[in-house]
Amino acid sequence: MINPDDKLDGARIRAASGLSEQRFVLELRDACPSTNSTILELALPARGVLQLLACESQTAGRGRRGRSWLSWGSGSLTFSARWQFRPGNAAPAGLSLAAGVAVAQALEGMGVRGVALKWPNDILLDGAKLGGILTELATDSAGAMSAVIGIGLNLRHNDTCLPDVSIAALDDVLQPPPDRSALLGACAAQLAAMLEAFASSGFAAYRQAWQARNAHVGRLVRVSGEMGAEREGLCVGVDDDGAMLIEAHGQPVRILSGDVTLRPA
Repeated sequence: MINPDDKLDGARIRAASGLSEQRFVLELRDACPSTNSTILELALPARGVLQLLACESQTAGRGRRGRSWLSWGSGSLTFSARWQFRPGNAAPAGLSLAAGVAVAQALEGMGVRGVALKWPNDILLDGAKLGGILTELATDSAGAMSAVIGIGLNLRHNDTCLPDVSIAALDDVLQPPPDRSALLGACAAQLAAMLEAFASSGFAAYRQAWQARNAHVGRLVRVSGEMGAEREGLCVGVDDDGAMLIEAHGQPVRILSGDVTLRPA
């Protein structure tokens, strides 16, 4: 349930973002199946304009590889951002990682400590899952590419349990947790700055910032691929295109997709 006092407020979101109306288009919904799917139904924003859709209740949120993403009213924040790239731009490799940096910076700016990033799309708080990111690409008939970045964050705990997943929420470290409208505005500001930099410089501009928040650097990890294959090695970091780098048997290995877990001792 949504407490009326906790509902997202467009004026407070815009004020917290510091973005002009020429750079930021905002739409709020009481409910939608998926913010990523719903934002694609809206008119495409002009290049250089951040389009953001947030909803109070998401009934069919999606994560990577067809997984569901749960949300629970005012205890969570679910939204999607869309950005149009110039025609002819290459596929934006590493965009999910750069988006993770933007969200981490927004959280840190609100006093949250202990934020880390898990390759390729998880936001962690003291080792537990605080949020996730799902990036999807679309190309129009003129060849212009747009990216949709779906983000979900936990503000308060509820009774939902996921197998083999340790869940974190912002009320673990801040009491009360941040105001949802202020947090969404802070995320919008960081995402707009990130997307402008990314459009010109790619993930390389955010690689160092991601490395500084890498949850697994220097640790032994296991990477499970879509076909069941597994690789193990020492997590070194990420490449300029967002590929994960591990060291296996003394040799560097690039990982382009997969799920990462710490290797059991």
